[in-house]
Amino acid sequence: MDLTYEDLEDGVRRVNLAGRMDVEGSREIDLKFTSLTASRQAFVIVDLSLVDFLSSLGLGTLVRSAKAQMSRQGKLVLLSPQAHVAKVLEMTQVDRILPVVYDFEEARRAVRRVENPSG
Repeated sequence: MDLTYEDLEDGVRRVNLAGRMDVEGSREIDLKFTSLTASRQAFVIVDLSLVDFLSSLGLGTLVRSAKAQMSRQGKLVLLSPQAHVAKVLEMTQVDRILPVVYDFEEARRAVRRVENPSG
């Protein structure tokens, strides 16, 4: 599993994942992914376009970081999952918790919109 990232000029962090988010792949990136996406308030786009497998452990990694961002008034958005990865997100209803978008500019707009839980 490969992980790269870039910080964009508008304060958004783009994390690019590639490979299999199975047990081994998730363990390889978990600490770095968590430190990049959950350790402080951030607006994160996670590019899944090169992820060809997503296990329950991989789902857990994504959801934990998203919950951490929600608690810090940040946000995490998933970008361009492949069809079978999108199906996993849908079947597990993770797509109801985390926005899934297929256009980078739409992802940038979505990640900067933070809903106010109190109304």
